[in-house]
Amino acid sequence: MRARVLTALLAFAVLALAGFTVPLMTLTASERTQKLTVARSDNLDRFATLTDQAARSGETSALVAEATRYTQIYGEAVTIVDARRTPVVQTGGMRASDPVVARLVDAALRNQPVFPTSTLRPWNRDDRLFARPAGSGTRVTGAVVLRASVGAAAHDIAIRWGFILMGTGLVAVACVVLALAATRWVVRPLHRLDRAVEELAAGLPPQHAQVGGPPELRKLVTGFNRMADTVTAALDQQRRLVADTSHQLRNPLTALRLRVDSLGSRLPSSANRTYTGVTNELERMERLLDDLLALATAEQRAGELTVNGAREDDRCDAAAVALDRAQLWRPVADRAGVLLRARDSPCTEAACTETELAQAVDVLVDNAIKYAGRGAEVVVDTVCDGPLVGLEVRDNGQGLTEDELAHLADRFWRSERHRGVRGSGLGLAIVERIAAGRGGRIAFRTVAPHGLSVKVFLPRAESRPGVQAGPDPCESCDPLPGGAGLGTGSCAGHEPSVLVPGGDRTEGRYL
Repeated sequence: MRARVLTALLAFAVLALAGFTVPLMTLTASERTQKLTVARSDNLDRFATLTDQAARSGETSALVAEATRYTQIYGEAVTIVDARRTPVVQTGGMRASDPVVARLVDAALRNQPVFPTSTLRPWNRDDRLFARPAGSGTRVTGAVVLRASVGAAAHDIAIRWGFILMGTGLVAVACVVLALAATRWVVRPLHRLDRAVEELAAGLPPQHAQVGGPPELRKLVTGFNRMADTVTAALDQQRRLVADTSHQLRNPLTALRLRVDSLGSRLPSSANRTYTGVTNELERMERLLDDLLALATAEQRAGELTVNGAREDDRCDAAAVALDRAQLWRPVADRAGVLLRARDSPCTEAACTETELAQAVDVLVDNAIKYAGRGAEVVVDTVCDGPLVGLEVRDNGQGLTEDELAHLADRFWRSERHRGVRGSGLGLAIVERIAAGRGGRIAFRTVAPHGLSVKVFLPRAESRPGVQAGPDPCESCDPLPGGAGLGTGSCAGHEPSVLVPGGDRTEGRYL
């Protein structure tokens, strides 16, 4: 906005200065040209008078002496002829026989004076010719032609134009300074307001924007500060409500869980079903509280990253984190009858903390194991996608419909088919906030012939000084044939490594 306002002000200043400077320069040149014309007209009048006297008396010595002295003093040529076009005086190398001079003589003898009408400019150097008839009334006794030098007049015009342009430049500098001050006065409150809006949009308590600038902006800033206080108070109360509720409920839930567990050994076998239902609901409430706290923390962290930016040391090896978390989830997958596989990809580091990426992997792998179903296959993979590092968890389970995919990241949403599966419906919302805080995104798609693929894209970490990055195999290798079906991102030149129980890796194949 500042650039646009400054451009408009400077354009107006340039037009105003041009509208003043150009006419002033033209007027100055016209005035100096007129002065030259008047001076030479006076000289022509004197020579015309002497020529008429010489024609009447027949004595031309005074006329010749005057013309010669004029040429010696001013360096301007003079040619005088009588009524019969006979040269009387020719000084300065100008001759009456010259074609141009002859035309001027003819015009003067026809009682038609000739004066240049064009305005001089500083770059004009050609001499100008003046012609005037001699005599009185309709009786022409001769003609006078004067070749005037314009060097001095052009020099004077150049000096005057220089002063005008210098003054214009000073005024232009003053206009620029005033325009900068004016735009700064107008735009500075907007910058402060924009900063406060960013903080408010990120869910952080914004500092009050300083009131300043034009009255309209001061009124706007004052209104925004009041609105920001109201919104910030509401958001803070909401966060505190979620955090305090989750924290305060944890102690009674823990005590309740202990009491229920202590009752388990004393209940008759007929009450086992009810006892199991109670413990399941307690576990569900504990998971819901944990997820609410995790979501509140992720939202707070995303807001801070949006405003303050990420630290340079926020980086981790995406493939190493994915392999490590997959190894921890392996026993859970085995108990659920799911084959969990992971690929060691040599992609670059992701611009996030290891804790954030591990939390995202846990959510995605947990969802895949729960919803893919017994006998399904879950693959954890990391892929390189230009400036982004992608973490992919895909399965070949039942998958979701297109309508269900549209609601997959909604909070507390669960498919009707999965109502009986444990979970709170907040996992993907937490992952989405983690990715958004780092400037990434989350994407969902179906897998042919059936299944679901969830990808979390995070920015790549910038290379550290002095560290030479190797070639990116994800960009330099050709995809494996058939890889598009499951979106494996495998490279023909780099065989995948497979996670096996105990942490061993078997190169070249999935186990």
